[in-house]
Amino acid sequence: MGYVTLPRPHRIDLYIAAIGLVGGLILWWFGLFVTGDRLIGPRWATLVPLVVMATMEALRRAAPQTALLVATAAIVGDQFTNGNLATVLMFTDVVYAAVVYGTPAQARRIPYTMGLITVTVTVVFLVWWQNAVALLVGVLTGMLSFLPAITGAIVRNHREAADSARLRAEQTALLAEMDRTQAVVAERSRMARELHDMVANHLSAIAIHSTAALSLDEPATTRQALTVIRENSVAGLAEMRRLIGLLRDSSGDTEPAAAPTLAGLDALVAQSAANAEPSGLVLALDDTRQSPAALPAPVELAAYRIVQESLTNALKHAAPGEVRVTLGQDPGALWIRVTSPYGERPGPTAPGSGAGLLGMRERVALLDGAFEAGPVTDDEGRKTWRVRAELPVGASDEERT
Repeated sequence: MGYVTLPRPHRIDLYIAAIGLVGGLILWWFGLFVTGDRLIGPRWATLVPLVVMATMEALRRAAPQTALLVATAAIVGDQFTNGNLATVLMFTDVVYAAVVYGTPAQARRIPYTMGLITVTVTVVFLVWWQNAVALLVGVLTGMLSFLPAITGAIVRNHREAADSARLRAEQTALLAEMDRTQAVVAERSRMARELHDMVANHLSAIAIHSTAALSLDEPATTRQALTVIRENSVAGLAEMRRLIGLLRDSSGDTEPAAAPTLAGLDALVAQSAANAEPSGLVLALDDTRQSPAALPAPVELAAYRIVQESLTNALKHAAPGEVRVTLGQDPGALWIRVTSPYGERPGPTAPGSGAGLLGMRERVALLDGAFEAGPVTDDEGRKTWRVRAELPVGASDEERT
């Protein structure tokens, strides 16, 4: 056996229904009716539509469609009694609530239905009575049914517009927070790449030469190692100070330092060659571009940093032999290839964390290029470590930044 679960009335609706019922009882007690002629039933018959209407008023928000249907029957029945003003007023509120709290389909349908009822009542009474009183009845019918429905539609439209605006504002705030978070993450990644690429080369050289100086008891070798250590430490400190200055300075008054370009590769390779002497490495630069021309700034910076990090990794891990840096340019793309001997190396080494390969891969990904790094076997059967990057150069600087 099934049970019908009645909707739970809202607390405010209960208060409204109680006030309407008490007001109607007071009007009934003092005999204040809408009409003086009693059409059917005794005097207490006026209380039946009043109680039914007050009950539907309590359900105005919990079950608006049911409340409207029953309230319509109650207001029609009230017309055959002396009539109670509280019943009429509660009916207008039930019509209003049915539009405001009903489903979207009901909210669209009720104003048209009430308008059709108003027109029908006016026409019927006008044909029946054939005088101006019929127009007055039509106006009263419209005020009791059509006008509350229109008011409810206007209020509902305003509420929906306000909810839509609030939702758009929340979505905009959420998107702004997501953009801010992504910008912070991207900036932190960029800072990490710059810090690693600027300092890792100098620190690796310091580690290699300091280890060599400690392992060889030769004054000339020690002096040369200390000289290289001093040069790299001074250069590393300068790079660190420049980066810290950029991070601390928010006024924008200082002129930003120029980003490294491919024109500085010769100096970079020469410096790395001096640092690589204790490791038995020989560095060579092979620029195969037909007519080297200025490339977009992000491309030149990424290419320089890739070469710099590749030389740093070779300095830390490569076996003795030749490290060759090769640059080439195809229509629409710049490619870089750095090869170094792969295998066990004697002498001092420097630890690695893998951040360099990650940074190179991120730089290439930001430019929609291609990157690969790993051991390969050449035509002569020798294993080498190869870093290869391809950077598109067809887009403009603004598109790449």
